Amino acid sequence: MRIAVLSDIHGNLLALEAVVADLRRQGCDAVVNLGDSVSGPLQPLETAQLLMSQSGWIHVAGNHERQLLNLHPGSGPGDRYAREQLGEAELAWLAAQHHSQRLTDEVWLCHGSPSSDVTTLLQNGERPASPQEIEARLGHVSAELILCGHSHIPRNVRTRQGQWVVNPGSVGLQAYRDDHPWPHVVENGSPDARYALVERQAAGQWRVELRSVPYAHEAAAALAAQRQRLEWAQALRTGYLS
Repeated sequence: MRIAVLSDIHGNLLALEAVVADLRRQGCDAVVNLGDSVSGPLQPLETAQLLMSQSGWIHVAGNHERQLLNLHPGSGPGDRYAREQLGEAELAWLAAQHHSQRLTDEVWLCHGSPSSDVTTLLQNGERPASPQEIEARLGHVSAELILCGHSHIPRNVRTRQGQWVVNPGSVGLQAYRDDHPWPHVVENGSPDARYALVERQAAGQWRVELRSVPYAHEAAAALAAQRQRLEWAQALRTGYLS
């Protein structure tokens, strides 16, 4: 089994198109998208439409899917903009997704962790989670391979019980600020789109490849600047916030 793993596209159509072109050369048996697909100031509608057109892809809901479907006065601008751009078909597609689900007996999918779309399995903000924290967040999930997103930080870990936990990083946004679980900054240090390939080999072990794909990031940054989202423009252009 060879699986392409995407997450955190955030409406960055140009980055998604580059990743789709790259993964089509990889001979994958399955493609999974772990959520936060459209929220942001870029191209949420076009991103949703491209994802919806991909036959056989498995989609998981992220926290931003939940947030844009349940807007309130304090909702962020990225969620509000995406909600304004999406039509009934796209909203129904998002509403049908779940934040955590089994792919096969061996593989579990989630956005943050199996029990929460805002708790990252492998991180505490900018700090890597400890082995004990990862095991506690896995809870009842005993799958050999757990695929997660949310942090935007590419990383793979083998637990003390022998489970693989893989975060592919973010397709669409390589730096951001967040207040959960405390104020912190993530900066991956390059603008390239990220995704992962995982493959179960003949001996039953999982091979993990974290991939970095160049794309027309300057055009994406220019679009963010046009939308008056200058921090996004900086992140898209450089992979840093300063």
